[in-house]
Amino acid sequence: MKKILCFSLLMSLPLSATYSASLKAPKQLSVQKSAALPAHLTTRIQWSKFPRPSYKNEDLEDQNRSAIIRIYADETGIISKASVQESTGLTHLDDLLIKAVREAQVKPYIENDTAIPQIGYQTFSLKLSQENDAEVCQYTFNSKNWQAQQQDKKAPFSYRVQPALDIDSEQLNGHNRAVKFTFKVNKQGDVKKVKVKKGSGIYALDQQIVQAVSNSQVSVKRTANTLWLYKKSSLKDEIKFDLNQCL
Repeated sequence: MKKILCFSLLMSLPLSATYSASLKAPKQLSVQKSAALPAHLTTRIQWSKFPRPSYKNEDLEDQNRSAIIRIYADETGIISKASVQESTGLTHLDDLLIKAVREAQVKPYIENDTAIPQIGYQTFSLKLSQENDAEVCQYTFNSKNWQAQQQDKKAPFSYRVQPALDIDSEQLNGHNRAVKFTFKVNKQGDVKKVKVKKGSGIYALDQQIVQAVSNSQVSVKRTANTLWLYKKSSLKDEIKFDLNQCL
């Protein structure tokens, strides 16, 4: 009887071990690392360094051209891939646009305090330059609030340094332009969340304004009541580009 009992116990051991192992298996799977977040897809890329393709009338072959470039940027904003979504019709001109995009840099996209890659599209409108046109003029960041600062007039805030802006009269496409925008600023004076409230009608131009303001710092006047209890300030400004008054 004892021999039969021992034999029965021995026979049950492999089954028990197998059953125990099957219970432990799910615990081992649960500690695997989670997959990386997917890239953010957007039709409106925000740039920290805007692409500026350099071309001549000969490159356009006697007609205005347009193209859409598909862009992939990593978590830091560095562009790792660029391809033609809609061609200008000229391979050498497409290559020129790809080169300009690769030399630019995208503003990192933040989601839940985490930077993630992004995929987006940039439209380019390339126009012939008429030889009889007036000399190309350059504009600086001469916004309404910046002008008030220079004239020592009362203003709700002041830019610590004039925002860097590189725009010429050819980018206005023959019309005066204006851009109204708002933004927030943190306790350190860093500009956050720039939004265009009234655009110029040229998306690329609006984005250059957003870029210039995003990279700036401002000082906000505070009263005695807000000296210790700081709340994010929401500010506004506007900038005009007049073809007859360019710098």
